[in-house]
Amino acid sequence: MAKVPFLTKEKAEEIIKTYPTPFHIYDEKGIRDNVKALIEAFSWNKGYKEYFAVKATPNPFLMQILQEYGCGCDCSSMTELMLSEAIGAVGDDIMFSSNDTTLEEFEFCNNLGGIINLDDITHIDLVEKACGALPKKMSCRYNPGGVFILTNGIMDNPGDAKYGMTKDQIIDAYSIMKEKGVEEFGLHAFLASNTVTNEYYPELARVLFELAVEINEKTGVKISFINLSGGIGIPYTPDQESNDIFKIGEGVHKVFDEVLVPNGLGDVKLCTELGRYMMGPYGALVTTAINEKHTHKEYIGVDACAVNLMRPAIYGAYHHITVLGKENDPLSCTYDVTGSLCENCDKFAIDRNLPKIDKGDILFIHDAGAHGFSMGYNYNGKLKSAELLLKEDGTVKLIRRAETPKDYFATFDCFDIYKKLVKE
Repeated sequence: MAKVPFLTKEKAEEIIKTYPTPFHIYDEKGIRDNVKALIEAFSWNKGYKEYFAVKATPNPFLMQILQEYGCGCDCSSMTELMLSEAIGAVGDDIMFSSNDTTLEEFEFCNNLGGIINLDDITHIDLVEKACGALPKKMSCRYNPGGVFILTNGIMDNPGDAKYGMTKDQIIDAYSIMKEKGVEEFGLHAFLASNTVTNEYYPELARVLFELAVEINEKTGVKISFINLSGGIGIPYTPDQESNDIFKIGEGVHKVFDEVLVPNGLGDVKLCTELGRYMMGPYGALVTTAINEKHTHKEYIGVDACAVNLMRPAIYGAYHHITVLGKENDPLSCTYDVTGSLCENCDKFAIDRNLPKIDKGDILFIHDAGAHGFSMGYNYNGKLKSAELLLKEDGTVKLIRRAETPKDYFATFDCFDIYKKLVKE
């Protein structure tokens, strides 16, 4: 079983003439079709809004595509807030879900009119100090503890996660915020990552809906919006079945009608903050085979490395690989596909059955559209690659240029040696 790349060998060769590998490339048509399906799946909820998780793919060109469909921005840092402001996302188009947050970040979000989603009860005082008074609209993040749903070990054990408040804390937090003048309240929880099941969202929804009812009964606070967070995953391996967003929407609708409607909360607006689901399958890392090695194992060296896609190195995450032009060739060879970093974990695949790879072959590494480029770094002095957009009309647009040595050395500009490094 194989995944189908959204790029042909011929198209890749054409692109490489202008933009050498490695590069990340995104499929505009796939992104647009996906966001339209998501909105349709939750159209039954008046006021539904997707807040794209900026951390997944922080590129303004891609964010603006989602913005065309009414999506906001889920931010977790000052620079993500600044990026969102730059594309015109302010006010209720921003959800700020941060932890270990500085006063400056709270103040900046408040100045943009964004919704602050509190990670801890002690942050109430910090927000008040930073902003002069609590904003009129605020949200709180819930952590029920225990193990919610076993997925992949990335984040599926709330009891061991640093995020959110206990039930007692969050109930107290709403009472305090109400006393301090907050008028509109939201509720949020993120309990599992990359779930490939249609049941996660409905189960999470039940937890949050029942908590909203309990909060209302105990404090008089009426929750007006509930953020189901992210966690809807994608099938990284070709044998996995994709989530059905329409079944997920129907499942949440059923729980909504069972829990919220009978308790007078049928006007609650729902939010999501999806990142991987929005972009993951619609981005790829394209790289060229440049070396081969025959020792205790068979190795193929490519011109990309963990700087360009870190997930396999840190999680052992699987990313499917297509050798463009050899899609129908037999999987006759077993390779480790490696980058050039001075780390043995710098491998895109281990003992992977692939067609025979020759130097110059172009490898399409699937599902790199989220938590791919954004997790990049500069170890070994490696430079981040370009980001490209494959537009619906088949043309290609540069949406982030590749780094240069001058970029790498720019933070040394306080030293005389900087001029020598950049040869100025």
